[in-house]
Amino acid sequence: MIKNTSTFKLTALAVITPLLFTACSSTQSTNQQSDAPVPATKFDLSHWKINVPVDLNNDGKIDTIDVEEIQTYSHPDFFYLDDKGYMVFTSPNKALTSANSTNTRSELRQMIRGSNTKIKTKHSKNNFALAVHPLSDRFGSVGGKMEATLKVDHVALRATDPDKKAAYSVVVGQIHAGKDQALIDTKLGYGWGNEPLKIYYKKWPGHKTGSVFWNYERNLAKTNPDRTDITYPVWGNTWENPNEPGGAGIALGEEFSYTVNVYKNVMHLTFSAQGKEDVNYSINLGNNVDAYGKVDEKDHPHGYAADWHYFKAGAYNQCSTKSAKGIWYPGCLGTGDWSTDKQNGDYAQVSFSKLELSPATPPTK
Repeated sequence: MIKNTSTFKLTALAVITPLLFTACSSTQSTNQQSDAPVPATKFDLSHWKINVPVDLNNDGKIDTIDVEEIQTYSHPDFFYLDDKGYMVFTSPNKALTSANSTNTRSELRQMIRGSNTKIKTKHSKNNFALAVHPLSDRFGSVGGKMEATLKVDHVALRATDPDKKAAYSVVVGQIHAGKDQALIDTKLGYGWGNEPLKIYYKKWPGHKTGSVFWNYERNLAKTNPDRTDITYPVWGNTWENPNEPGGAGIALGEEFSYTVNVYKNVMHLTFSAQGKEDVNYSINLGNNVDAYGKVDEKDHPHGYAADWHYFKAGAYNQCSTKSAKGIWYPGCLGTGDWSTDKQNGDYAQVSFSKLELSPATPPTK
């Protein structure tokens, strides 16, 4: 794929320094523990926190387990270490969700600050920037790398509107841009909390294999009709294709790996699986040139250049139980009772054998 370069310098953004680095409070969670094996005994979770789709501390919000607490934390149903050493994330179709979302998740969020809670979640030191950002030296890092090996054990089986793209799918890795009203108020077009990367697995019921693909979301305002996801294939089909991928796809329980290496301004993606050729993409996140080297006139001309970013990994279930217009609402089934929903197959589950964070590295030629 074509690598892109950007000469854009956001000098105008220097005037918003006080806005960009305002702090916000982070959600604290329950101290209740389970008897399930603790993932942090095998995985380095020193720079991750997690959301799990429960409210054990009865504060009316999805539980957030911060860096210090996750070192001794597991949940017997939704986040645990299995007997083969996999870190398991499970997310029912119907359960408690984070604010402004109808999708459940058992998902890690990168915390560059580690256990230093004096640095707030949205602070620059807890997030990474692109090199093109004029204040990039004030961030926790410029770019970064996330490497994972995983298998998808299960995706939701029942949807009342199965033709909606999001049906039967789960997101297993992300780069999320920060949702930041202060940036929006500058009217420079940033801060909408969009996602330059979502790595998907989708398998239709009855198919032998599923598909792996990734999406880039145009960095536009929520009300902009061009704010949509651009989909790139990896193995099998993309999310709108109902055909059986066959040998080109990935089966449930079949391991695959991804590397996300954001070096300077360019996101380099590598996907690998046994018996399949590696798939590679490169896309400059600081402009509006797509991963095929073509200018996308509908995207923001400077892409995600002025945003702050963080990695996410786990099981972000896309099978929303909401029925409404739009691709995100397939009306998947679920009762909210975990034992019932597990029996009916109304959930997503993803298991990781590797998950590592590290500084960005120059791409190999």
